[in-house]
Amino acid sequence: MDALPQDTLHQIFSSLPLRQIMICRSLSKFFNQLLTSPSFLHLISTQSPPLNLLALRPPHHRHLSSPSCLHVFDPDLNQWLRFPLDFLPFRSPHPVASSLGLVYLWGDSPDPPESTKSLVVCNPLTRQFRVLPQLGSAWSRHGSVLVDSQTRVMVLTELAALYFSGSNQWLKFSSNLPSKPRSPILVFDSVYALCDVGSPWRCQWKLFRCTISKLKTSQTWTRLEKHEWGDVFDILKRPRLVRGNGNKVLMVGGLKSSFSLNASCSTILILRLDLDSLEWDEAGRMPVEMFRCFQESSKFKVFGGGDKVCFSAKRIGRLALWDRCSGKAEWRWIDGVPGSGDGLSRGFVFEATLTAFP
Repeated sequence: MDALPQDTLHQIFSSLPLRQIMICRSLSKFFNQLLTSPSFLHLISTQSPPLNLLALRPPHHRHLSSPSCLHVFDPDLNQWLRFPLDFLPFRSPHPVASSLGLVYLWGDSPDPPESTKSLVVCNPLTRQFRVLPQLGSAWSRHGSVLVDSQTRVMVLTELAALYFSGSNQWLKFSSNLPSKPRSPILVFDSVYALCDVGSPWRCQWKLFRCTISKLKTSQTWTRLEKHEWGDVFDILKRPRLVRGNGNKVLMVGGLKSSFSLNASCSTILILRLDLDSLEWDEAGRMPVEMFRCFQESSKFKVFGGGDKVCFSAKRIGRLALWDRCSGKAEWRWIDGVPGSGDGLSRGFVFEATLTAFP
């Protein structure tokens, strides 16, 4: 094998799917150097599509001495994978978002006396990283990290927003939202979030939007609504937003059995909004047998993106997955969830690739 020219080896391995290339990299130092060289990465940049994986955010109570890694689930192979994060010079890295093959995470400063946190962008497959301009620790505790590309990163809170466009600094703007934003998402040049405009006794969720260009000037959010929508926000209990494919937004929540204050839910519903036509349609609803496992839980978590949405709840011990990638919606269980805790798993979609550079 060593006697073959490097170009020949590159041509041979470039015909392999990305999963096999990742396996070969772990065989020896020789293969790792061969399959991470710039010339090989350039060769496969148009040949190996990314792997659509589901990544888990680590629990907040994870012990500092435990090994840092990113746990991901491969829906096609129905198995869990693990990417070590020990190449990062930070304590307790906490992945929170991903876009275009890169993972964004909070990391504590390497010197124990310091308490500063940094927002880091990295590729766990190539073990390369870059530290974004310094932020205060309060942003990591209260802000939601929204990512659309390397030149569009936002940290959003109820009162303020930080925006990074590839320069060497963050731009700060007032948010002026009516309440704490729930499940904000970044879709191209616009931010969408649910806000509660109701009373202390009864929630009333509405959809708000702000384009980045307006955020820089007038700093205003607008309520997105149409008369034809009717009671679309009133039929769901604890709704959340998930970015769909293209110009689509998914809204997920428990389907109320009535409009009473403490109405029970009959299932979990996934609605889809077309941002061009501003029309809703039903994308899916959880099967009754699967929903019975969620009925006894007071709350559940939702994460995903595109055509995949994951659900977790206390005392279930596994994830429920809605998958529409094959063109037909499918519901199934994901077993063997790594880690332990309250069972409320959080995460994001990770498009793993060897050709994304921080």
